[in-house]
Amino acid sequence: MGYDKEGSGDGSASASALKQKQLEDWLPVTASRNAKWWYSAFHNLTAMVGAGVLSLPYAMAHMGWGPGITVLILSWIITLYTLWQMVEMHEREPGGKRNDRYHELGQEAFGEKLGLWIVVPQQLLVEVGTCIVYMVTGGKSLKKVHETFCPDCNQIRTSYWIIIFASVNFVLVQLPNFNSISGISLAAAVMSITYSIIAWVASMKKGVIADVDYSIKSESTSDSVFHFFSALGDVAFAYAGHNVVLEIQATMPSSPEKPSKVPMWKGCVWAYIGVAICYFPVAFIGYYVFGNSVDDNILITLQRPPWLIGMANLFVVIHVVGGYQVFAMPVFDMIETFLVTKLDFQPSTLLRITTRSLFVGITMFVGICIPFFGSLLGFLGGFAFAPTTYFLPCIIWLKLKKPRKYGLSWTINWICIVIGVLIMTLSPIGALRNIIVSAKNYKFFS
Repeated sequence: MGYDKEGSGDGSASASALKQKQLEDWLPVTASRNAKWWYSAFHNLTAMVGAGVLSLPYAMAHMGWGPGITVLILSWIITLYTLWQMVEMHEREPGGKRNDRYHELGQEAFGEKLGLWIVVPQQLLVEVGTCIVYMVTGGKSLKKVHETFCPDCNQIRTSYWIIIFASVNFVLVQLPNFNSISGISLAAAVMSITYSIIAWVASMKKGVIADVDYSIKSESTSDSVFHFFSALGDVAFAYAGHNVVLEIQATMPSSPEKPSKVPMWKGCVWAYIGVAICYFPVAFIGYYVFGNSVDDNILITLQRPPWLIGMANLFVVIHVVGGYQVFAMPVFDMIETFLVTKLDFQPSTLLRITTRSLFVGITMFVGICIPFFGSLLGFLGGFAFAPTTYFLPCIIWLKLKKPRKYGLSWTINWICIVIGVLIMTLSPIGALRNIIVSAKNYKFFS
């Protein structure tokens, strides 16, 4: 089954179509199209609710009550709207051509080449960046579990915990396609809700600390401004699921009578209800209880009871294992498509094992080298998370749907674009300053 483009006439066209179909049946995003609406719910919930939810009270401490509540709720509404746009644009007409990948939607809007250049770098930055962050988060959470349950044991370096976490992913990434990871994704979604509930219930039980202070956490005015910008980046990072939404929808059957957008949107709504259940209580109750003395991970601030915090960290580990699979699958799809179509590799199990193991190895190596990658992600995240989530869907919508100028749809899209561009511009500035200020404490290979 070579992927050459030789031949002529109708025979060539049908041979080409057959090869394309064989490739689609092998690629991880399009191999299985029998997903149900609840697959969409927990895949989206797993992609959206990362361990970043635990840093939301810290973001609130840099924004204060009014701006903090506004930014969180506004982000929830805007990203739900842009998610709906992407689900609607998956197919131009029911049963017609499907945009199974984010870059295919970009190509439809901006053209074959430009669409790729606009979408792929941003999407890869988000997905690969998230996988690296999950490597570090998984390793650090395993370390916390070990220290919590065995305080008298010898300390083990974070690097070794990251390797232990990676070893699980070396096995799981070999699952062939999106639908085959649905069980792992479901477990991850349940875990994300569980550790979020533990975080805010334990905070409520602890009660408001003595001398709680709700003033903005900073030493100077410039400090508070830059921290506010950085907090915007943290919030943008919390809504990163759009980068895999079309790929999730591609796993659903579609026909003129039953278009894929109906079950997909039902799953998305349930996922966003889950997001609200996780984000808002953790952010608001965590900030209410600890004020501006909250750490960048609320589980660190809580500390007691140790067994509960240990369990919560274990749930974080299970969640990031599932989250890693969901974000890695579209990357595998891109790599495998490139290797088969451009470099003439044969679709095979060996090709899959080699490329996926190499990917896990690279993300593990970067995580070990740069365990402070989360700080860098605030910087990189502003460039990629905000566009792909907040305003790129709006630009594509304006281009493809052409709503009436100054009409309701046109106005809403432009408001989202302006807010998204502001987040994209401001959050990297804040994060870059944080990187510079705390660079002296950074240790490579720590």
